[in-house]
Amino acid sequence: MKKGYTDKAYRWNRENYSSRRRYVDIWSFVLTLMFRLWLYNKSWSYRGGVTEAKQAARRKKLAVWIRNTLLDLGPTFIKCGQLFSTRADIFPSEYVEELAKLQDKVPAFSYEQVEAIIEQELGKTIPQLFQSFEPVPLAAASLGQVHKAVLHSGEEVVVKVQRPGLKKLFTIDLEILKGIARYFQNHPKWGRGRDWTGIYQECCRILWEEIDYLNEGRNADTFRRHFRTYDWVKVPRVYWRYASLRVLTLEYAPGIKISQYEAIEAAGLDRKVIARLGAQAYLHQLLNNGFFHADPHPGNIAVSPEGSLIFYDFGMMGRIQSNVREGLMETLFGVASKDGERVVNSLINLGALAPVDDMGPVRRSVQYMLDNFMDKPFENQSVAAISDDLYEIAYNQPFRFPATFTFVMRAFSTLEGVGKGLDPEFNFMEVAKPYAMQLMTDMTNINGSQGNSFLNELSRQAVQVSSTALGLPRRLEDTLERLERGDIRVRVRSIESERLLRRQTNIQLGMTYAVIISGFTLSATILLVKNIIWLAVPVGLIAATVSWLLIRLLLRLDRYDRMY
Repeated sequence: MKKGYTDKAYRWNRENYSSRRRYVDIWSFVLTLMFRLWLYNKSWSYRGGVTEAKQAARRKKLAVWIRNTLLDLGPTFIKCGQLFSTRADIFPSEYVEELAKLQDKVPAFSYEQVEAIIEQELGKTIPQLFQSFEPVPLAAASLGQVHKAVLHSGEEVVVKVQRPGLKKLFTIDLEILKGIARYFQNHPKWGRGRDWTGIYQECCRILWEEIDYLNEGRNADTFRRHFRTYDWVKVPRVYWRYASLRVLTLEYAPGIKISQYEAIEAAGLDRKVIARLGAQAYLHQLLNNGFFHADPHPGNIAVSPEGSLIFYDFGMMGRIQSNVREGLMETLFGVASKDGERVVNSLINLGALAPVDDMGPVRRSVQYMLDNFMDKPFENQSVAAISDDLYEIAYNQPFRFPATFTFVMRAFSTLEGVGKGLDPEFNFMEVAKPYAMQLMTDMTNINGSQGNSFLNELSRQAVQVSSTALGLPRRLEDTLERLERGDIRVRVRSIESERLLRRQTNIQLGMTYAVIISGFTLSATILLVKNIIWLAVPVGLIAATVSWLLIRLLLRLDRYDRMY
């Protein structure tokens, strides 16, 4: 066990990486994954026959294997996995859930390497820069580690130092991933309807931004400026004299991790208040500033002894324009009011749904999910339930959720989970409602009668949802609208013609098998007579294999005839 940890620490902390070794490791993972996905769809690979429970168990096992392999492959793939955990429009729910668990707690690199990086980046030695510097890091992650230090002025700070060789590793891995993305884009099955090249470019952009510590410092300053009038939010100050591309020095701001519920209560703080403050802080980011923390997991939010929220780690931030903010709220209101048409239109406007010639199937899928799974008033809705429903609709449909959209939904779900941990009665949508109504009011002031009609429409739908007695006229209206849109159609099929055509195709295939069997059997016999056994055996095996395929085809034909 100790040796394994040592080997892993060596792999993580070296500065030189072999392009050839990375190529073999990465493609081995991809090819193994493709083989296991192919095997998943083969009924003969399940002992005792295939069942839905067995398939679910295999998906879960495969998802765990993917997560563990990404951890072994290192920083690039940990970050890519965390990004993929937001893409429920591409991956099944089991994979998304496992990827969301990716934790990048890894072995720390040596103090000697820390000294070398700081001196190289800042041009001075650690004693020249700091009065004291703790050699043991406070935390180590896939991209870097954090050390506590004291400046010569007496101010306590934390120094974030980037992992050695990270830029070279990213360069090698992303070049290999470009080839993989190109392969999947051209794949006849997995490339259809998927923008793998766009996903690759998105990963590149986010990864390069995350290892630019100057960019993270600018993000921290912007975030702190947006909350300068809020005394209940604290953002560590950046010490720019001690900052570079690979080193970032921040104000030391200790606090209680927001998920340490008992510790918060022991400090005499009101857990219900903390829960509401967390939701309000994020809503302020999203709706007022459009600049938000894209990774608000519990490790990045703490609570000060005075009850203020402390935010950490500004490497992954999201930006959202005002029209997109309105679109997101439009989507949430459409889901909450069970209006499939409204949800589809808002997603098209957001760029999250690619319009196709026939939108009827997509619209019906959306409406079916809303009718069957969203049966509570707006104030009682769960953000996690809404996002899960949207992702369920999105999988294998022409949805293309942008990173911003999925970051927002994931952040909402994360904060809702933290809020419920702090306060079991916490409801994120209830906190969001005043902000949403304020946004709608702003829209009214800007758009005049259009915004007013929006509020009237919202009120009208709220009355309809709350009163089942008025439900019938609405259903009749919806039916007429679907008829006009062509969503309700009659499809005529000639079952007999299809059956005969399928039978004829199978008979032709059987004749082909018979010719192949005859040819290979005759060849094997001639070779055996001439005593060329080494060649006769494989030819005979081929004939036997094709014979087995012919028998299966004949059995299928017989079963199909009996069925009809």
